[in-house]
Amino acid sequence: MSSTAAQADFWWKNAVVYCCDVETFYDSDGDGCGDIVGLVRKLDHLADLGVTCLWLMPFYPTADRDDGYDITDWYGVDDRLGSLGDVPPLVRMARERGMRVIVDLVVNHTSADHPWFRSALRGTDSPHRDYYVWRSDPPPDTSDEVVFPDQEDGIWTKDEASGEWYLHRFYRHQPDLNVGNEAVRDEITKVMGFWLELGVSGFRVDAVPFLVNPDTTDGHGHAPDPHDFLRYLREFLSRRHGGAIMLGEVNLPRDEQCHYFGGHDGDELDMQFDFVGMQHTYLALARHDARVLADSLRARPGIAARSQWATFLRNHDELTLDKLSDAERQEVFDAFGPEPEMQLYGRGLRRRLPPMLGEDPAGDQRRLRMAYSLLFSLPGTPVLFYGEEIGMGENLDVEGRQAVRTPMQWSSKVNGGFSRAEPDRLPNPVTTGAYGPEHVNVADQVDDPDSFLAFVSHLARRYRQSPELGWGDIEVLDTGHDHVLAHVMRWEEKVMLALHAFDDVPVTVEVSFADDEHDGYLTDLLDGSHVPIGDDGRVEVPLAGYGYRWLRLRTPADDRLA
Repeated sequence: MSSTAAQADFWWKNAVVYCCDVETFYDSDGDGCGDIVGLVRKLDHLADLGVTCLWLMPFYPTADRDDGYDITDWYGVDDRLGSLGDVPPLVRMARERGMRVIVDLVVNHTSADHPWFRSALRGTDSPHRDYYVWRSDPPPDTSDEVVFPDQEDGIWTKDEASGEWYLHRFYRHQPDLNVGNEAVRDEITKVMGFWLELGVSGFRVDAVPFLVNPDTTDGHGHAPDPHDFLRYLREFLSRRHGGAIMLGEVNLPRDEQCHYFGGHDGDELDMQFDFVGMQHTYLALARHDARVLADSLRARPGIAARSQWATFLRNHDELTLDKLSDAERQEVFDAFGPEPEMQLYGRGLRRRLPPMLGEDPAGDQRRLRMAYSLLFSLPGTPVLFYGEEIGMGENLDVEGRQAVRTPMQWSSKVNGGFSRAEPDRLPNPVTTGAYGPEHVNVADQVDDPDSFLAFVSHLARRYRQSPELGWGDIEVLDTGHDHVLAHVMRWEEKVMLALHAFDDVPVTVEVSFADDEHDGYLTDLLDGSHVPIGDDGRVEVPLAGYGYRWLRLRTPADDRLA
Protein backbone atom coordinates (compact mmCIF):
# COMPACT_ATOMS: atom_id res chain seq x y z
CA MET A 1 0.00 0.00 0.00
CA SER A 2 1.37 3.41 -0.91
CA SER A 3 1.92 6.01 1.82
CA THR A 4 -0.75 8.21 0.24
CA ALA A 5 -3.29 5.38 0.30
CA ALA A 6 -2.35 4.53 3.88
CA GLN A 7 -2.90 8.12 5.00
CA ALA A 8 -6.30 8.17 3.31
CA ASP A 9 -7.43 4.82 4.73
CA PHE A 10 -6.12 5.51 8.22
CA TRP A 11 -7.19 9.14 8.38
CA TRP A 12 -7.15 9.25 12.18
CA LYS A 13 -3.35 8.82 12.27
CA ASN A 14 -2.95 12.51 11.34
CA ALA A 15 -6.26 13.96 12.49
CA VAL A 16 -6.85 16.98 14.71
CA VAL A 17 -9.67 15.99 17.06
CA TYR A 18 -11.94 18.54 18.75
CA CYS A 19 -14.18 17.51 21.65
CA CYS A 20 -17.42 19.50 21.72
CA ASP A 21 -20.22 19.59 24.28
CA VAL A 22 -23.25 20.63 22.22
CA GLU A 23 -25.03 21.88 25.34
CA THR A 24 -22.37 24.50 26.10
CA PHE A 25 -21.10 25.39 22.61
CA TYR A 26 -23.61 27.78 20.99
CA ASP A 27 -27.29 28.50 21.57
CA SER A 28 -29.04 29.27 18.26
CA ASP A 29 -32.57 29.89 19.53
CA GLY A 30 -32.07 31.83 22.76
CA ASP A 31 -33.45 29.23 25.17
CA GLY A 32 -30.22 29.17 27.18
CA CYS A 33 -29.02 25.77 25.97
CA GLY A 34 -26.58 25.04 23.18
CA ASP A 35 -27.93 23.02 20.28
CA ILE A 36 -26.93 21.21 17.10
CA VAL A 37 -28.08 24.07 14.88
CA GLY A 38 -25.81 26.36 16.87
CA LEU A 39 -22.91 23.96 16.38
CA VAL A 40 -23.54 23.96 12.62
CA ARG A 41 -23.29 27.75 12.62
CA LYS A 42 -19.84 27.51 14.21
CA LEU A 43 -18.36 24.86 11.92
CA ASP A 44 -16.40 27.49 10.02
CA HIS A 45 -14.61 28.38 13.25
CA LEU A 46 -13.54 24.74 13.63
CA ALA A 47 -12.51 24.49 9.99
CA ASP A 48 -10.42 27.65 10.28
CA LEU A 49 -8.83 26.22 13.42
CA GLY A 50 -7.71 23.16 11.49
CA VAL A 51 -9.99 20.56 13.05
CA THR A 52 -10.45 17.42 10.94
CA CYS A 53 -12.44 15.28 13.40
CA LEU A 54 -15.31 16.60 15.50
CA TRP A 55 -16.06 14.47 18.57
CA LEU A 56 -19.49 15.08 20.06
CA MET A 57 -20.07 14.40 23.72
CA PRO A 58 -23.44 12.71 24.47
CA PHE A 59 -26.40 14.52 22.92
CA TYR A 60 -28.90 11.69 23.37
CA PRO A 61 -32.11 11.80 25.44
CA THR A 62 -31.03 11.68 29.05
CA ALA A 63 -32.21 11.88 32.63
CA ASP A 64 -29.52 14.60 32.89
CA ARG A 65 -28.04 13.48 36.17
CA ASP A 66 -24.53 12.93 34.76
CA ASP A 67 -24.03 15.53 32.02
CA GLY A 68 -25.73 13.36 29.42
CA TYR A 69 -23.88 10.13 30.19
CA ASP A 70 -27.04 8.66 31.76
CA ILE A 71 -28.76 7.82 28.49
CA THR A 72 -32.42 6.88 28.15
CA ASP A 73 -32.48 6.41 24.35
CA TRP A 74 -29.47 5.86 22.06
CA TYR A 75 -31.52 6.50 18.92
CA GLY A 76 -32.45 10.13 19.43
CA VAL A 77 -31.37 13.65 20.29
CA ASP A 78 -32.27 15.28 23.58
CA ASP A 79 -35.09 17.79 23.04
CA ARG A 80 -33.02 20.58 24.56
CA LEU A 81 -30.34 20.13 21.89
CA GLY A 82 -32.46 19.74 18.77
CA SER A 83 -33.89 16.80 16.88
CA LEU A 84 -32.65 13.74 15.04
CA GLY A 85 -33.26 15.59 11.79
CA ASP A 86 -30.50 18.04 12.73
CA VAL A 87 -27.81 15.36 12.67
CA PRO A 88 -27.49 14.56 8.92
CA PRO A 89 -27.04 18.25 7.98
CA LEU A 90 -24.39 18.58 10.69
CA VAL A 91 -22.50 15.56 9.38
CA ARG A 92 -22.82 16.69 5.76
CA MET A 93 -21.74 20.28 6.42
CA ALA A 94 -18.83 19.14 8.57
CA ARG A 95 -17.69 16.80 5.79
CA GLU A 96 -17.88 19.68 3.30
CA ARG A 97 -15.39 21.51 5.51
CA GLY A 98 -13.01 18.56 5.73
CA MET A 99 -14.22 17.28 9.09
CA ARG A 100 -15.43 13.84 10.05
CA VAL A 101 -17.79 13.44 13.01
CA ILE A 102 -17.50 10.83 15.73
CA VAL A 103 -19.95 10.44 18.60
CA ASP A 104 -19.79 9.14 22.14
CA LEU A 105 -20.68 5.48 22.53
CA VAL A 106 -21.78 5.06 26.15
CA VAL A 107 -22.89 1.45 26.42
CA ASN A 108 -21.35 0.03 29.58
CA HIS A 109 -24.40 1.36 31.43
CA THR A 110 -27.80 2.98 30.89
CA SER A 111 -29.81 5.45 32.88
CA ALA A 112 -32.01 3.91 35.54
CA ASP A 113 -34.82 5.59 33.59
CA HIS A 114 -34.04 3.60 30.44
CA PRO A 115 -37.00 1.42 29.37
CA TRP A 116 -34.84 -1.71 29.65
CA PHE A 117 -34.04 -1.10 33.31
CA ARG A 118 -37.61 -0.14 34.13
CA SER A 119 -38.64 -3.44 32.59
CA ALA A 120 -35.90 -5.30 34.48
CA LEU A 121 -37.20 -3.94 37.79
CA ARG A 122 -40.62 -5.48 37.18
CA GLY A 123 -39.34 -8.90 38.17
CA THR A 124 -36.79 -11.66 37.64
CA ASP A 125 -38.82 -13.01 34.73
CA SER A 126 -38.60 -9.72 32.79
CA PRO A 127 -37.19 -10.14 29.25
CA HIS A 128 -34.71 -7.39 30.10
CA ARG A 129 -33.62 -8.74 33.49
CA ASP A 130 -30.47 -10.32 32.04
CA TYR A 131 -29.63 -7.11 30.21
CA TYR A 132 -28.10 -6.06 33.55
CA VAL A 133 -25.79 -7.68 36.12
CA TRP A 134 -27.41 -9.05 39.28
CA ARG A 135 -26.41 -10.96 42.37
CA SER A 136 -28.66 -12.65 44.91
CA ASP A 137 -26.23 -12.79 47.86
CA PRO A 138 -25.23 -9.68 49.81
CA PRO A 139 -22.14 -8.06 48.26
CA PRO A 140 -18.87 -7.54 50.15
CA ASP A 141 -17.51 -4.10 50.92
CA THR A 142 -16.74 -2.50 47.55
CA SER A 143 -16.07 1.05 48.70
CA ASP A 144 -12.59 0.87 47.19
CA GLU A 145 -14.03 0.10 43.73
CA VAL A 146 -16.32 3.11 43.27
CA VAL A 147 -15.46 5.60 40.54
CA PHE A 148 -16.96 8.59 42.36
CA PRO A 149 -16.08 8.15 46.05
CA ASP A 150 -17.86 11.34 47.05
CA GLN A 151 -21.14 10.05 45.65
CA GLU A 152 -21.27 6.28 46.22
CA ASP A 153 -20.02 3.90 48.92
CA GLY A 154 -20.26 0.70 46.86
CA ILE A 155 -20.89 -0.69 43.37
CA TRP A 156 -23.98 -2.77 44.20
CA THR A 157 -27.46 -1.44 45.04
CA LYS A 158 -30.35 -3.53 46.28
CA ASP A 159 -33.59 -3.78 44.35
CA GLU A 160 -36.01 -4.05 47.26
CA ALA A 161 -38.76 -5.64 45.17
CA SER A 162 -36.71 -8.68 44.17
CA GLY A 163 -34.16 -8.70 46.97
CA GLU A 164 -31.30 -8.82 44.45
CA TRP A 165 -28.48 -6.35 43.90
CA TYR A 166 -27.59 -4.74 40.58
CA LEU A 167 -24.10 -3.63 39.53
CA HIS A 168 -23.18 -0.01 38.88
CA ARG A 169 -19.52 0.97 38.58
CA PHE A 170 -20.50 4.62 38.42
CA TYR A 171 -23.68 6.01 40.01
CA ARG A 172 -26.54 3.91 41.29
CA HIS A 173 -28.75 5.64 38.74
CA GLN A 174 -26.49 4.17 36.01
CA PRO A 175 -26.87 0.37 36.13
CA ASP A 176 -24.22 -1.60 34.24
CA LEU A 177 -25.22 -3.54 31.15
CA ASN A 178 -24.45 -7.24 30.87
CA VAL A 179 -22.42 -7.13 27.67
CA GLY A 180 -21.80 -10.87 27.92
CA ASN A 181 -25.45 -11.32 26.96
CA GLU A 182 -25.72 -11.84 23.21
CA ALA A 183 -28.97 -9.88 23.12
CA VAL A 184 -27.22 -6.86 24.64
CA ARG A 185 -24.39 -7.16 22.13
CA ASP A 186 -26.91 -7.20 19.32
CA GLU A 187 -28.56 -4.08 20.71
CA ILE A 188 -25.21 -2.27 20.91
CA THR A 189 -24.33 -3.12 17.32
CA LYS A 190 -27.76 -1.84 16.25
CA VAL A 191 -26.95 1.46 17.93
CA MET A 192 -23.61 1.67 16.14
CA GLY A 193 -25.15 0.71 12.82
CA PHE A 194 -27.82 3.37 13.23
CA TRP A 195 -25.35 6.22 13.69
CA LEU A 196 -23.08 4.92 10.95
CA GLU A 197 -26.03 5.11 8.56
CA LEU A 198 -26.47 8.75 9.56
CA GLY A 199 -22.92 9.40 8.42
CA VAL A 200 -20.73 9.42 11.52
CA SER A 201 -17.16 8.14 11.11
CA GLY A 202 -16.83 6.30 14.37
CA PHE A 203 -17.17 6.42 18.12
CA ARG A 204 -15.35 7.56 21.18
CA VAL A 205 -16.00 4.55 23.42
CA ASP A 206 -16.65 5.52 27.02
CA ALA A 207 -15.13 3.69 29.99
CA VAL A 208 -13.88 0.70 28.00
CA PRO A 209 -12.47 -1.32 30.95
CA PHE A 210 -15.94 -1.29 32.50
CA LEU A 211 -17.46 -2.29 29.17
CA VAL A 212 -15.38 -5.47 28.94
CA ASN A 213 -16.55 -6.46 32.40
CA PRO A 214 -15.55 -9.91 33.71
CA ASP A 215 -18.69 -9.96 35.89
CA THR A 216 -20.91 -10.29 32.81
CA THR A 217 -22.29 -13.61 31.62
CA ASP A 218 -23.89 -14.97 28.47
CA GLY A 219 -27.16 -15.77 30.25
CA HIS A 220 -26.16 -19.42 30.73
CA GLY A 221 -23.72 -18.92 33.56
CA HIS A 222 -20.66 -18.64 31.31
CA ALA A 223 -18.30 -15.66 31.33
CA PRO A 224 -17.01 -15.04 27.78
CA ASP A 225 -13.61 -13.51 27.06
CA PRO A 226 -14.23 -9.79 27.66
CA HIS A 227 -12.03 -8.77 24.73
CA ASP A 228 -14.10 -10.86 22.35
CA PHE A 229 -16.66 -8.07 22.51
CA LEU A 230 -14.22 -5.41 21.31
CA ARG A 231 -13.08 -7.65 18.47
CA TYR A 232 -16.73 -8.25 17.64
CA LEU A 233 -17.39 -4.49 17.48
CA ARG A 234 -14.24 -3.89 15.41
CA GLU A 235 -15.34 -6.54 12.90
CA PHE A 236 -18.80 -5.01 12.75
CA LEU A 237 -17.36 -1.55 12.02
CA SER A 238 -15.14 -2.97 9.29
CA ARG A 239 -18.11 -4.58 7.59
CA ARG A 240 -20.33 -1.53 7.79
CA HIS A 241 -17.82 1.30 7.29
CA GLY A 242 -14.19 0.48 6.60
CA GLY A 243 -12.97 3.93 7.62
CA ALA A 244 -14.87 4.14 10.91
CA ILE A 245 -12.90 4.13 14.15
CA MET A 246 -13.19 3.40 17.83
CA LEU A 247 -11.31 5.84 20.07
CA GLY A 248 -11.24 4.25 23.50
CA GLU A 249 -11.13 5.72 26.99
CA VAL A 250 -8.86 3.21 28.73
CA ASN A 251 -7.30 4.78 31.82
CA LEU A 252 -4.95 1.93 32.73
CA PRO A 253 -1.19 1.42 32.90
CA ARG A 254 0.19 1.24 29.38
CA ASP A 255 1.01 -2.47 29.44
CA GLU A 256 -2.63 -3.16 30.22
CA GLN A 257 -3.80 -0.60 27.68
CA CYS A 258 -2.03 -2.48 24.91
CA HIS A 259 -4.39 -5.42 25.35
CA TYR A 260 -7.21 -3.12 24.20
CA PHE A 261 -5.52 -2.43 20.88
CA GLY A 262 -5.75 -6.15 20.20
CA GLY A 263 -3.19 -8.36 18.52
CA HIS A 264 -0.50 -7.65 15.96
CA ASP A 265 -3.16 -6.49 13.48
CA GLY A 266 -4.80 -4.06 15.90
CA ASP A 267 -8.14 -5.88 15.88
CA GLU A 268 -9.76 -4.05 18.81
CA LEU A 269 -9.60 -0.30 19.47
CA ASP A 270 -8.08 1.86 16.75
CA MET A 271 -7.00 4.64 19.12
CA GLN A 272 -6.56 5.14 22.85
CA PHE A 273 -5.91 8.21 24.96
CA ASP A 274 -2.39 8.24 26.40
CA PHE A 275 -3.40 8.96 30.01
CA VAL A 276 0.03 8.03 31.33
CA GLY A 277 1.82 10.41 28.97
CA MET A 278 -0.60 13.22 29.87
CA GLN A 279 0.01 12.76 33.60
CA HIS A 280 3.77 12.67 33.15
CA THR A 281 3.51 15.89 31.12
CA TYR A 282 1.92 17.65 34.09
CA LEU A 283 4.55 16.26 36.44
CA ALA A 284 7.27 17.55 34.10
CA LEU A 285 5.58 20.97 33.99
CA ALA A 286 5.33 21.05 37.77
CA ARG A 287 9.00 20.14 38.20
CA HIS A 288 10.29 22.33 35.34
CA ASP A 289 12.12 19.13 34.40
CA ALA A 290 11.56 17.18 31.18
CA ARG A 291 13.18 13.93 32.26
CA VAL A 292 10.05 12.22 33.60
CA LEU A 293 8.28 12.83 30.28
CA ALA A 294 11.34 11.70 28.31
CA ASP A 295 11.38 8.46 30.28
CA SER A 296 7.64 8.05 29.75
CA LEU A 297 7.98 8.46 25.99
CA ARG A 298 10.85 5.97 25.85
CA ALA A 299 8.73 3.49 27.80
CA ARG A 300 5.63 3.89 25.63
CA PRO A 301 5.01 0.42 24.19
CA GLY A 302 5.04 -0.29 20.49
CA ILE A 303 1.66 -0.84 18.87
CA ALA A 304 0.34 -2.15 15.57
CA ALA A 305 0.92 0.05 12.52
CA ARG A 306 -2.81 0.75 12.19
CA SER A 307 -3.21 1.67 15.89
CA GLN A 308 -2.66 5.10 17.39
CA TRP A 309 -2.19 7.00 20.64
CA ALA A 310 -4.34 10.08 21.18
CA THR A 311 -2.48 12.85 22.99
CA PHE A 312 -4.17 15.50 25.10
CA LEU A 313 -3.62 18.07 27.82
CA ARG A 314 -7.23 18.36 28.96
CA ASN A 315 -10.13 15.97 28.75
CA HIS A 316 -13.77 16.65 29.54
CA ASP A 317 -13.72 15.09 33.02
CA GLU A 318 -11.45 15.79 35.95
CA LEU A 319 -7.80 16.07 35.00
CA THR A 320 -6.95 12.71 36.49
CA LEU A 321 -3.54 12.10 38.06
CA ASP A 322 -4.28 8.59 39.28
CA LYS A 323 -1.30 6.95 37.56
CA LEU A 324 1.18 9.07 39.50
CA SER A 325 2.46 8.07 42.92
CA ASP A 326 1.00 9.86 45.95
CA ALA A 327 4.13 11.99 46.22
CA GLU A 328 4.15 12.83 42.50
CA ARG A 329 0.47 13.72 42.56
CA GLN A 330 1.08 16.03 45.49
CA GLU A 331 3.80 17.79 43.48
CA VAL A 332 1.27 18.54 40.74
CA PHE A 333 -1.34 19.60 43.30
CA ASP A 334 1.15 21.96 44.95
CA ALA A 335 2.08 23.51 41.61
CA PHE A 336 -1.29 23.73 39.89
CA GLY A 337 -4.10 23.08 42.37
CA PRO A 338 -3.03 23.85 45.93
CA GLU A 339 -6.52 24.74 47.15
CA PRO A 340 -8.88 21.88 48.07
CA GLU A 341 -11.65 23.31 45.86
CA MET A 342 -9.33 22.92 42.85
CA GLN A 343 -9.03 19.16 43.42
CA LEU A 344 -11.48 16.33 42.82
CA TYR A 345 -11.81 12.82 44.26
CA GLY A 346 -8.32 13.10 45.72
CA ARG A 347 -6.88 12.02 42.37
CA GLY A 348 -7.24 14.94 39.97
CA LEU A 349 -7.86 18.60 39.21
CA ARG A 350 -10.96 20.39 37.99
CA ARG A 351 -9.03 23.13 36.25
CA ARG A 352 -8.08 24.14 32.72
CA LEU A 353 -4.43 24.59 31.85
CA PRO A 354 -4.10 28.39 31.26
CA PRO A 355 -4.98 29.47 34.83
CA MET A 356 -2.64 26.79 36.17
CA LEU A 357 0.30 28.35 34.33
CA GLY A 358 -0.45 32.02 34.97
CA GLU A 359 -2.69 34.20 37.09
CA ASP A 360 -4.05 36.08 34.10
CA PRO A 361 -4.32 35.55 30.34
CA ALA A 362 -1.78 38.30 29.66
CA GLY A 363 0.80 36.63 31.90
CA ASP A 364 3.70 34.47 30.77
CA GLN A 365 2.26 33.02 27.57
CA ARG A 366 5.56 31.34 26.72
CA ARG A 367 4.92 28.39 29.01
CA LEU A 368 1.37 27.91 27.75
CA ARG A 369 2.43 28.05 24.11
CA MET A 370 5.26 25.63 24.80
CA ALA A 371 2.75 23.17 26.30
CA TYR A 372 0.53 23.24 23.21
CA SER A 373 3.52 23.06 20.86
CA LEU A 374 4.47 19.94 22.80
CA LEU A 375 0.96 18.50 22.46
CA PHE A 376 0.97 18.81 18.67
CA SER A 377 4.55 17.55 18.26
CA LEU A 378 4.22 14.40 20.37
CA PRO A 379 3.81 11.16 18.41
CA GLY A 380 0.12 10.51 17.97
CA THR A 381 -3.12 12.35 17.28
CA PRO A 382 -3.79 15.58 19.22
CA VAL A 383 -7.17 16.07 20.91
CA LEU A 384 -8.48 19.49 21.94
CA PHE A 385 -11.30 20.17 24.39
CA TYR A 386 -13.56 23.04 23.32
CA GLY A 387 -12.26 26.43 24.39
CA GLU A 388 -8.63 25.32 24.57
CA GLU A 389 -7.94 27.12 21.31
CA ILE A 390 -8.56 30.50 22.94
CA GLY A 391 -7.08 29.71 26.37
CA MET A 392 -10.34 29.48 28.33
CA GLY A 393 -10.24 29.05 32.10
CA GLU A 394 -12.48 27.21 34.50
CA ASN A 395 -15.16 28.43 36.92
CA LEU A 396 -14.46 26.96 40.34
CA ASP A 397 -17.79 28.26 41.62
CA VAL A 398 -19.46 25.52 39.54
CA GLU A 399 -19.74 22.16 41.26
CA GLY A 400 -17.50 19.19 40.48
CA ARG A 401 -16.42 18.39 36.95
CA GLN A 402 -18.77 21.04 35.58
CA ALA A 403 -16.14 23.66 36.44
CA VAL A 404 -14.49 23.05 33.05
CA ARG A 405 -17.77 22.71 31.13
CA THR A 406 -18.73 26.38 31.11
CA PRO A 407 -20.22 28.01 27.99
CA MET A 408 -17.93 28.64 25.04
CA GLN A 409 -16.75 32.25 24.99
CA TRP A 410 -17.45 33.68 21.54
CA SER A 411 -17.33 37.39 22.35
CA SER A 412 -17.26 39.90 25.19
CA LYS A 413 -21.04 40.29 25.03
CA VAL A 414 -23.47 39.04 27.66
CA ASN A 415 -23.04 35.30 28.36
CA GLY A 416 -19.84 35.43 26.33
CA GLY A 417 -21.91 35.50 23.13
CA PHE A 418 -23.00 31.92 23.84
CA SER A 419 -26.69 32.76 24.33
CA ARG A 420 -29.03 35.73 24.47
CA ALA A 421 -31.04 34.10 27.27
CA GLU A 422 -31.03 35.27 30.87
CA PRO A 423 -27.88 34.03 32.64
CA ASP A 424 -29.86 31.85 35.07
CA ARG A 425 -31.11 29.77 32.12
CA LEU A 426 -27.65 28.66 30.99
CA PRO A 427 -26.52 25.06 31.63
CA ASN A 428 -23.60 26.42 33.67
CA PRO A 429 -22.53 29.95 34.60
CA VAL A 430 -20.01 31.64 32.34
CA THR A 431 -16.44 31.86 33.64
CA THR A 432 -15.75 35.06 35.57
CA GLY A 433 -12.68 37.05 36.56
CA ALA A 434 -9.46 37.31 34.56
CA TYR A 435 -10.47 34.45 32.27
CA GLY A 436 -14.03 35.65 31.73
CA PRO A 437 -15.31 36.41 28.22
CA GLU A 438 -14.54 40.10 28.48
CA HIS A 439 -10.87 39.08 28.48
CA VAL A 440 -10.82 35.74 26.61
CA ASN A 441 -13.05 35.21 23.58
CA VAL A 442 -13.00 34.21 19.93
CA ALA A 443 -14.02 37.59 18.48
CA ASP A 444 -11.06 39.42 19.98
CA GLN A 445 -8.58 36.78 18.84
CA VAL A 446 -9.79 35.77 15.39
CA ASP A 447 -8.18 38.69 13.52
CA ASP A 448 -5.16 39.05 15.80
CA PRO A 449 -2.13 37.28 14.24
CA ASP A 450 -0.45 37.18 17.66
CA SER A 451 -3.41 35.69 19.51
CA PHE A 452 -3.47 32.28 21.14
CA LEU A 453 -6.15 31.22 18.66
CA ALA A 454 -3.84 32.09 15.77
CA PHE A 455 -1.03 30.18 17.44
CA VAL A 456 -3.07 27.00 17.95
CA SER A 457 -4.36 27.24 14.37
CA HIS A 458 -0.75 27.49 13.18
CA LEU A 459 0.18 24.40 15.18
CA ALA A 460 -2.76 22.47 13.73
CA ARG A 461 -1.77 23.36 10.16
CA ARG A 462 1.85 22.44 10.72
CA TYR A 463 0.83 19.16 12.34
CA ARG A 464 -1.33 18.30 9.34
CA GLN A 465 1.66 19.04 7.08
CA SER A 466 3.90 16.73 9.12
CA PRO A 467 2.79 13.11 8.66
CA GLU A 468 5.83 11.88 10.58
CA LEU A 469 4.16 13.13 13.78
CA GLY A 470 1.24 10.78 13.32
CA TRP A 471 2.99 7.92 11.55
CA GLY A 472 6.63 8.03 12.56
CA ASP A 473 8.89 6.30 15.04
CA ILE A 474 10.14 8.33 17.98
CA GLU A 475 13.67 8.64 19.31
CA VAL A 476 14.10 10.61 22.53
CA LEU A 477 17.51 12.28 22.67
CA ASP A 478 19.75 13.06 25.61
CA THR A 479 20.40 16.81 25.49
CA GLY A 480 22.47 17.23 28.64
CA HIS A 481 19.87 19.72 29.90
CA ASP A 482 17.34 18.31 32.37
CA HIS A 483 14.67 20.83 31.46
CA VAL A 484 14.82 20.23 27.68
CA LEU A 485 12.89 17.50 25.88
CA ALA A 486 14.28 16.62 22.46
CA HIS A 487 12.68 13.97 20.29
CA VAL A 488 13.11 12.99 16.66
CA MET A 489 10.27 11.63 14.54
CA ARG A 490 11.11 9.63 11.41
CA TRP A 491 8.76 8.32 8.75
CA GLU A 492 9.77 7.36 5.23
CA GLU A 493 12.07 10.19 4.06
CA LYS A 494 10.76 12.72 6.59
CA VAL A 495 12.71 13.59 9.74
CA MET A 496 11.71 16.15 12.37
CA LEU A 497 13.49 17.26 15.53
CA ALA A 498 11.26 18.84 18.21
CA LEU A 499 12.70 20.74 21.16
CA HIS A 500 10.80 21.98 24.22
CA ALA A 501 12.13 23.79 27.28
CA PHE A 502 10.31 23.26 30.57
CA ASP A 503 12.08 26.09 32.38
CA ASP A 504 12.85 29.77 31.92
CA VAL A 505 16.52 29.18 31.19
CA PRO A 506 17.90 29.94 27.71
CA VAL A 507 20.23 27.20 26.48
CA THR A 508 21.97 25.99 23.38
CA VAL A 509 21.09 22.38 22.69
CA GLU A 510 23.51 20.12 20.83
CA VAL A 511 22.19 17.03 19.05
CA SER A 512 23.64 14.68 16.46
CA PHE A 513 22.02 13.27 13.34
CA ALA A 514 22.68 9.91 11.70
CA ASP A 515 25.37 9.58 9.03
CA ASP A 516 22.87 9.56 6.19
CA GLU A 517 21.24 12.75 7.50
CA HIS A 518 24.31 15.04 7.44
CA ASP A 519 23.79 16.40 3.94
CA GLY A 520 21.18 19.05 4.59
CA TYR A 521 19.93 21.65 7.02
CA LEU A 522 17.02 22.17 9.40
CA THR A 523 14.04 24.41 8.73
CA ASP A 524 11.93 25.60 11.67
CA LEU A 525 8.34 24.89 10.65
CA LEU A 526 7.01 27.40 13.17
CA ASP A 527 9.06 30.48 12.31
CA GLY A 528 10.76 29.65 8.99
CA SER A 529 14.33 30.04 10.24
CA HIS A 530 17.19 27.69 9.26
CA VAL A 531 19.76 25.81 11.32
CA PRO A 532 22.85 24.31 9.65
CA ILE A 533 24.04 20.73 10.21
CA GLY A 534 27.78 20.31 10.67
CA ASP A 535 29.86 17.92 8.59
CA ASP A 536 29.98 15.60 11.58
CA GLY A 537 26.18 15.62 11.88
CA ARG A 538 26.12 17.81 14.98
CA VAL A 539 23.65 20.64 15.34
CA GLU A 540 23.64 23.48 17.86
CA VAL A 541 20.18 24.93 18.39
CA PRO A 542 19.55 28.01 20.56
CA LEU A 543 16.44 27.62 22.68
CA ALA A 544 14.82 30.41 24.68
CA GLY A 545 13.36 29.99 28.12
CA TYR A 546 10.14 27.97 27.67
CA GLY A 547 11.17 27.81 24.03
CA TYR A 548 9.95 25.34 21.42
CA ARG A 549 11.08 24.47 17.91
CA TRP A 550 9.94 22.08 15.17
CA LEU A 551 12.96 21.46 12.92
CA ARG A 552 12.36 19.57 9.67
CA LEU A 553 15.38 18.04 7.96
CA ARG A 554 15.76 19.29 4.41
CA THR A 555 18.22 17.87 1.90
CA PRO A 556 19.46 19.21 -1.44
CA ALA A 557 16.98 16.85 -3.09
CA ASP A 558 14.14 18.57 -1.20
CA ASP A 559 15.32 21.96 -2.47
CA ARG A 560 15.46 20.72 -6.06
CA LEU A 561 11.85 19.55 -5.75
CA ALA A 562 10.65 22.75 -4.09
